[in-house]
Amino acid sequence: MLKFTTLSLIALTAATPAFAQTGDDIVVTASGIEQPRDEAGQAITIIDADTIETRQSVDVVDLLATTPGVRFSRTGSMGSVASISLRGAETTQTLVLIDGVKVNDPSGIGDGYDFGHLLTGNIDRIEVLRGSNSVVHGSQAIGGVVSLTTATPAEGFAGNASAEYGYSDTLAAKADVSGTAGRIAGGIGGAYFRTDGISSAATGTEKDGYKNFAGNARLKVAFSDALSLDLRGYYINADLDYDSFFGAPADSADVAKLDQYVGYAGLNLGLFDGRFTSRAAVTWMRNDRDYYFVRGTAPDYGYSGTNLRFEYQGVVTPVEQAKLIFGYEHERPDYDFFGFGSTDSQRANIDSVYALGIVQPFAGLSVTGGVRHDDHSQFGGATTFGANANYSPNEGATNVRASYGEGFKAPSLYQLYDAFSGNATLRPERSKSYDIGIDQSLADGRALVSLTAFLRDTTDQINYDNATFTYGNIDRTRAKGVEATLALKPVDALNVTASYSYIDARDRSGRPVFDGKRLPRRAEHAVSLSADYDWSFGLSTGATLTMVGDSFDDAANAVPLDGYALAGIRASVPVGPNFEIYGRVDNLFDADYATAFNYGTYGRAAYGGVRARF
Repeated sequence: MLKFTTLSLIALTAATPAFAQTGDDIVVTASGIEQPRDEAGQAITIIDADTIETRQSVDVVDLLATTPGVRFSRTGSMGSVASISLRGAETTQTLVLIDGVKVNDPSGIGDGYDFGHLLTGNIDRIEVLRGSNSVVHGSQAIGGVVSLTTATPAEGFAGNASAEYGYSDTLAAKADVSGTAGRIAGGIGGAYFRTDGISSAATGTEKDGYKNFAGNARLKVAFSDALSLDLRGYYINADLDYDSFFGAPADSADVAKLDQYVGYAGLNLGLFDGRFTSRAAVTWMRNDRDYYFVRGTAPDYGYSGTNLRFEYQGVVTPVEQAKLIFGYEHERPDYDFFGFGSTDSQRANIDSVYALGIVQPFAGLSVTGGVRHDDHSQFGGATTFGANANYSPNEGATNVRASYGEGFKAPSLYQLYDAFSGNATLRPERSKSYDIGIDQSLADGRALVSLTAFLRDTTDQINYDNATFTYGNIDRTRAKGVEATLALKPVDALNVTASYSYIDARDRSGRPVFDGKRLPRRAEHAVSLSADYDWSFGLSTGATLTMVGDSFDDAANAVPLDGYALAGIRASVPVGPNFEIYGRVDNLFDADYATAFNYGTYGRAAYGGVRARF
């Protein structure tokens, strides 16, 4: 088992985690509009395009796992169900956005998002907000928000392509082109991935293969300086062999196929020299999941989840030191099910209004506060509040942050209406989240240290009630902890980033078997350390070490999961002005570990590839 000593914790807290950030960074998850990072009082991590390329990660989960406050689990081979927990929240309590579109699946049991099919492909930026923030984002933002964006079109014309090959006959390739001509800017990209994989059953011998294609497109047309049209699209097609077992793990012939469609169409209008801006948009997401007991036959059962949304957002800036953000949203989630001789179809309507004020009463201080009300066609209304502040006494070298956020999560359509276990009287899950932190820049910006303490209480959490065989509002949970981050650039050629987080997430339901127990698959301690060096002759080398503490696989804490340490190394070298050769070795020391009980994980694996830019 992996043990964390007191000495190592003190050292990491004093000198640890994340991705390099500056006061000029722009964030969108805090208030729903672009704003300088040092205006936001919330804990936000940015994973930019350079970091994604340097790390060579194919899987978004691998990048998120190095972020403070994040815990993850995967049920086997690449493409298998992968879940993300932020600050100890349920995996269904993370809101996920792709290019501004909410992609949580209405056909899932808890409206969660399966990160298993989300590869880095043409993802250009990831923003992770930790803490409840339903004022801006509505339902599901209890643990926080993960927002992913594809690249904005380049000025002029640009193209990128890469291909790599490695362990288990794995092939990954991607390409994109973009450009701007006058008032029109656009881009299109595609990514393909295939692998023979590993056995999803930990003791299995048959490999579970996986194929994934992702495509994205953007188009922006500026009709004038004040009016523009914004179109975005994202698509994933996936095909997975997986092992389905009850009791002892075993190989099986099961197959899962996915089609995910994401669309955004919006109009942007700016008036009065930009002092009043409006955005009206329609977004659409559809998840089609089909499951087969044997490949080559008709699907045995399947789910389809759709979410159609209308959004209006207005921003008024009466003076430079104040902004008022207000909006209206209408959302219609629905799901369909077929299989085992039956079908089911359900839908709901949600109408929401919100208002948020950002005020800078004097230099260095930014205060944000807001309120939101959501009206759900089934359970009624939910009102949430939130406020945060960021104060810098020295023009951004020091930032002191504090935030209070309320979150709620609407019951899923499955939990409300399922013929066997649904409960139409369910109330929304609610949370109150507090955090306080400090960011300190040192040595003329060559070092950034960040420390955050947080607490979140969640009530009316929905869980399956074994006494009534239906879903009920039976859980209460509490999560508290500390996140520490460090970014170092002692010389121009060297970048060092690190993160440590302590999360104490426990059941507070009062039920004798579970009360006081740690929530499943949420290790208390996790550390990530990454270093990259650019040599004078063009070679770049790097390494990442991730250590995760012990946890439990079940709510009763009867099935332990041992902690583990994973190390990876990487290198790249340019070949002329437009090409680059790169390679990496994951799980360098071939560690034997598990993120979910009885499910397999990858051993040592090597990959190599080439990139081209023009």
